[in-house]
Amino acid sequence: MNTPKPRVHGIGGIFFKARDPAALMAWYRDRLGLDAQDWGGALFHWRRFETGEAACSVFAPFKESTEYFAPSDKPFMLNLRVDDLDAVLTALRAEGCQVLDRREDSEQGRFGYVLDPEGTLIELWQPNPDDPSQQAPA
Repeated sequence: MNTPKPRVHGIGGIFFKARDPAALMAWYRDRLGLDAQDWGGALFHWRRFETGEAACSVFAPFKESTEYFAPSDKPFMLNLRVDDLDAVLTALRAEGCQVLDRREDSEQGRFGYVLDPEGTLIELWQPNPDDPSQQAPA
């Protein structure tokens, strides 16, 4: 039996609103040992089961006033890792999902956005394999 390749292969990040993101990240650093970075979040490094390639997931609080999660009214956003952003967005559109016209390209990779049926913003991330943050720490 030929199992279709999953569209999503991991959690790219957990992003949530906070009254004081820096203080909250310091708490996660001091109490739970997260490796807080200067940019305000932490990275969790891991390897993909299917391929063994190095990968990471991001954990980061945003300012409570952020509009980044719009049009969702939820205090969080999920970031899911994909291999082929264009194909995933095309398939979701064809299935009648609410794919946003919003796109972003950065040194970290390519991003597209869809809302789930309850209005949660899902950020789909096709990582840039040349992004140093994707490499396993030495």
